Amino acid sequence: MSKALERREKLKEALIVAAERMIAERGLAGLKTRDLAREIGCANGAVYNLVADVDELILRVGSRTLRRLDAALTGAEGAGPASPQETLVRIAIAYCDFAAENLELWRALFEHRMERGKMVPDWAINEQMELFGHIYRPLAALFPKRGPEQLGITARSLFSAVHGMVALGLEQKLVAVPLPALRNEIAGLVRAMLDGLVARQN
Repeated sequence: MSKALERREKLKEALIVAAERMIAERGLAGLKTRDLAREIGCANGAVYNLVADVDELILRVGSRTLRRLDAALTGAEGAGPASPQETLVRIAIAYCDFAAENLELWRALFEHRMERGKMVPDWAINEQMELFGHIYRPLAALFPKRGPEQLGITARSLFSAVHGMVALGLEQKLVAVPLPALRNEIAGLVRAMLDGLVARQN
């Protein structure tokens, strides 16, 4: 790698880290390229020599968030009994805890909308879909007779239920739920859903 290319890669990494910090502090709406350029020591227009546009910058920040979420869920998988039900409960609680600890970065994953007419790139979609493996694997062990498509639908449904509880529970409004209570409610929801699915299967 040439020195010029190496400098560019270091500056790009600095830009992404600065954007991550800015979103964490201000939320997605507070991301300003002019402030980022000043922070990393380049001209405002030079930001677009490092990333194609703001969409790419937000997706790169999202990629870092997803990697940390993946690590948190991986840790939860091996942190207790290996039963599929309890593994899924731990994963759900770990997801809640990650969202609470990284609130604005977590929100940005879902608030960001691509510029009209632009598609989310394949690499970003693949990163998002890989996280469903944490849910898919225990479900596959719990329901060995289900095919991949049905397991995928169940995984997305379970995620949607937990995500909805987390999103509403962490709202800083009247619907907010204290974190310990939210964790308990999520555990109860996951167990109830799984008990119901097992009962229907039997």
